[in-house]
This record gives sequence, structure tokens and C-alpha cells, in this order.
Amino acid sequence: MSTEALLSDLRRELHDGGLHGCLLVRDLHTGDELGIEPDTQLPAASLVKVPLALATAERIRLGELDGATVLDVRPGRITTPGPTGLSRFRHPARIALDDLLYLSTCVSDGTAADVLFDLTPPARVAEILHRFGLRGITVRHSMRELSDTPVERFDATEAHLAHALAIDAGTSGRGHRVPQLDTTRANTGSPRAYVDLLQALWTPSAIHPEVAERVRGLMAHTVLRHRLAPDFSSDATSWSSKTGTLLNLRHEVGVVEHSDGQAFAVAVFTESLVPASTQPGADALMAQVARRLRDHLRQL
Repeated sequence: MSTEALLSDLRRELHDGGLHGCLLVRDLHTGDELGIEPDTQLPAASLVKVPLALATAERIRLGELDGATVLDVRPGRITTPGPTGLSRFRHPARIALDDLLYLSTCVSDGTAADVLFDLTPPARVAEILHRFGLRGITVRHSMRELSDTPVERFDATEAHLAHALAIDAGTSGRGHRVPQLDTTRANTGSPRAYVDLLQALWTPSAIHPEVAERVRGLMAHTVLRHRLAPDFSSDATSWSSKTGTLLNLRHEVGVVEHSDGQAFAVAVFTESLVPASTQPGADALMAQVARRLRDHLRQL
């Protein structure tokens, strides 16, 4: 199948599956890439925890932070089924900075991430990204803002209404009545910007090797593996990634490394057009489309 025919086929599959998808897959060794609307900016949701991990690890390397420092952490807000880790705790805890970094990245713990943001505010995270020559990722706020969406305000039986609002209340310029979905106010990024970040973490770049290795290790141990991992994990591959989920947004970025030495960065950003919280079919479709892009690149 030609590249043009493949992309047309994949766009149709995404549409038929109720998804607007923006994707990019890049061969990290050759630079060859293939994507669908890869420069579209969307709210990043929990994907911002990768830049946060990078900034935190860099400050630890510089001696500005000490990973062994023990911090008192207040319990999180138990409002939705999604939060994990400290976000579900009922009592205060004392946790080392290194362990908060693990919880934020590997468990996608919003409370742990906010402790890290208190130490390295969004503007500082953005400055560190720019220092490494990484553009296209905007870091404006901590994770606290993501716990105050229509989903948290509506009754559980009305979750579909929150998703309907997320789907229908946007503007052509990607403004939105829901602040967390407004690209002029939210943390944002594009598939290309996140693939550039993955490239910088996996290949020689301005990022110190010690820092890059640490962030790669965190992404390798992520526990949320329901989205792209089923199509990229095997005995002959390793999959390191981070998911992002917010209302009708389902994202994942990661790197698949093959035993033959090949490595591909993958970024999948989607907006569901179906007003429902649980959509395993959407997760499966995201993975299938991304894998077909990767398979096509391997054959070029």
C-alpha cells in the first residue's frame, strides 16, 4: 500500500471509530517520519509530567534539588476513579523527592506532580525545555487545575454531559469554554513537539546523558499500559511511555525499541467525538493506527 493510501485509510478508520487523531511516528536513527496532523496543538493533560520529570532530574543533577529530601505531602482529593497514588491517600505522608518523581511519572500521580511543580514551577519547567532547544510544548499550570473540570462538578450519572460539553463547546481556533481544553490557557503540545522531546531523551542531545537515562528509566516503568502498550510490547521489543487523559482527550507518547536496534518515537493525540468516559475501543484503535504507521516506516 502506498503512503498516501495508508494515511487516507487510517484517517477513515479514526473517523469511523469516533476519534479525531493527530499522530507522528519517527525512526530515531534515520529521522524518517510519518504522521497525521502532527503539528496540531492540543491540551497535553498528564503528558506534561514528562517535561516536569526532565526539569526535576536536571535540577537534581545541578545540585539545586536533593533527591533524598523528605517532604510532607497532604492527601489528595478523592473525586474521580482516575487518580492514583497519593491522589488517593487519606492521610498525610512523608516521601522522598526521588520517590515523588517515580509516582508522578510512572503512576501518573497528580498530587506527587504538584509537589514537584511547587519546587519547579511551570515557568521554570518551560525555561529548562527552551534551554535544551525544545519548542512547541507549553507549560502554564500545575495538575491541580485538571481536577476541576465538569466531570468533577457533575454527578457520576451525568458524566456523559461533561463529555458532551467537552466535544461541543470548542471554537475553530481551539479556544474552549472548559479552560483545561482551551489551548490558550492549558498546558499544550503537538505530536511533533513530543516526538522531538523523545528524540532528545533517546539520542545524543543537549540533555545530560545522566538526566536522559533517568527519564527514560521512569518512562520504561510506567504502570499505565492499557493504551498503546498492547501493540508495541513483545519479547523482542521494549515500550517506554507516558499517557495523558482529560475528558474526551486520550494521548500517549513513547518509544518502542526493537531487539535488532531499531527505535521509533510514537506520539498519539486524540479527541473523542463520543460522549462517554469509558471507551476501550478508542484505546485499541489508537494503538492499531500507530502500529500501522510504525510498520509502514519499517518497510520504507
